[in-house]
Amino acid sequence: MGICLSAQIKAESPCSTGLSSKNVSTDGTDLSSTSSKVSSLSVPPTPRSEGEILQSSNLKSFSFSDLKMATRNFRPDSVLGEGGFGSVFKGWIDEQSFSAAKPGTGIVIAVKRLNQAGFQGHKEWLAEVNYLGQFYHPHLVKLIGYCLEDEHRLLVYEFMPRGSLENHLFRRGSYFHPLSWNLRMKVALGAAKGLAFLHSAETKVIYRDFKTSNILLDSKYNAKLSDFGLAKDGPTGDKSHVSTRVMGTYGYAAPEYLATGHLTAKSDVYSFGVVLLEMLSGRRAVDKNRPSGEHNLVEWAKPYLANKRKIFRILDNRLEGQYSMDVAYKVSTLALRCLSVDTKFRPTMDEVVTALVQLQDSKETGTANGHVGNKHRIRRRSANDATGGGSTAAYPRPSASPLYA
Repeated sequence: MGICLSAQIKAESPCSTGLSSKNVSTDGTDLSSTSSKVSSLSVPPTPRSEGEILQSSNLKSFSFSDLKMATRNFRPDSVLGEGGFGSVFKGWIDEQSFSAAKPGTGIVIAVKRLNQAGFQGHKEWLAEVNYLGQFYHPHLVKLIGYCLEDEHRLLVYEFMPRGSLENHLFRRGSYFHPLSWNLRMKVALGAAKGLAFLHSAETKVIYRDFKTSNILLDSKYNAKLSDFGLAKDGPTGDKSHVSTRVMGTYGYAAPEYLATGHLTAKSDVYSFGVVLLEMLSGRRAVDKNRPSGEHNLVEWAKPYLANKRKIFRILDNRLEGQYSMDVAYKVSTLALRCLSVDTKFRPTMDEVVTALVQLQDSKETGTANGHVGNKHRIRRRSANDATGGGSTAAYPRPSASPLYA
């Protein structure tokens, strides 16, 4: 789930509850939104109270007993992952009635249960209900429903069988095959479309927690954004930014946001650049196990990104023979633009989507066109070759959404 801050200094979990940004300036949630031509969804005004959020959402209200049955009493062997919010359990519900079903029948679901002693709390739970209850997009994870009963807070999602991008990039072992170049570009485009939709004029949401652990993959490796606990309404009127407490995950947050607390859609663009760099390199945003000078991926890789003769130094060696250097250079240049210190030089997510689509449309993403580096070496097996396999990836841990200070 990326490298998270170990020192959680501001423990009040100041997350957006869906209040309009013009009324909230110091809560700690950001959600960036960008336009996407994929959806023409008309988004209703953001509800202002908890009651309005729950009443206006197009979600199923589950009883705690229903979810207890669906997950077989939250059995330990049903756990898909754990994080700051709590634990995620695998369950089954009937396709028509949404009542609990026997394992292996009906719809497979992922149930996220709030840990009462955890770092995150009710406000972040409510933020997820607020945003995912309003929005639908092919590249946002589908929230089926929720449970609000006594002290219990749960969220019910569609099950994403291939787990998180983080697992596929960084976990080693026979269970996880390294993603091929083409699949990485497919995931990058899907995630970019999700952010572009959030940033659109109709939506105007800043995501603020874009990282590999929050990008989930379905059975066909379609990327969907998850975990909206830190999401925030974008600036309105003539405002250029939203002022918030600094929250997020170390290594992904934009430098100007860390310095000032000023949040814009371009903050998400920077985070996208970090993730794109992780996909190119196969390295984590922050990895203290690396040699000195290579702990921070952006700082280490930036000098190589703009030099076509040097970018091979940062490319994942598991991808040898799968791409042309021309295309690798174009993707590296796009990442570098997203990582610009000056926000004026960062592209919008719509522009990122356009660039990635053009690469796919030109059929240059693989080895068909252009000179391929190290073409005499044998390519290692990748997830492309394993799509017919029977096993699926482990579900990701829910985001801890730690505070940065």
